[in-house]
Amino acid sequence: MITKENIASHELIGLEAQIVESTNKQIIGLAGKVVDETKSMFTLRTQKGNKKFPKAESHWNFSFNNDQVKIDGARLTKRPYERMGVKA
Repeated sequence: MITKENIASHELIGLEAQIVESTNKQIIGLAGKVVDETKSMFTLRTQKGNKKFPKAESHWNFSFNNDQVKIDGARLTKRPYERMGVKA
């Protein structure tokens, strides 16, 4: 079960995400559903289609179970299975 404390080690695909801080001021506030993830990028389904954003340069707000948590994207810059502690 995803909680605020362990969200960084869970699957993030399917969660609603919003960029709340970024080195690129033009993307602050963009939001959508996470539809894909690589080591360094999230793909969000936004109102204007699927868009890719780098993880490390932003702080992300994730929504789940009527709750929200803000995470520094640098904490998420691993492949999803590496974050979860699963061996490939």
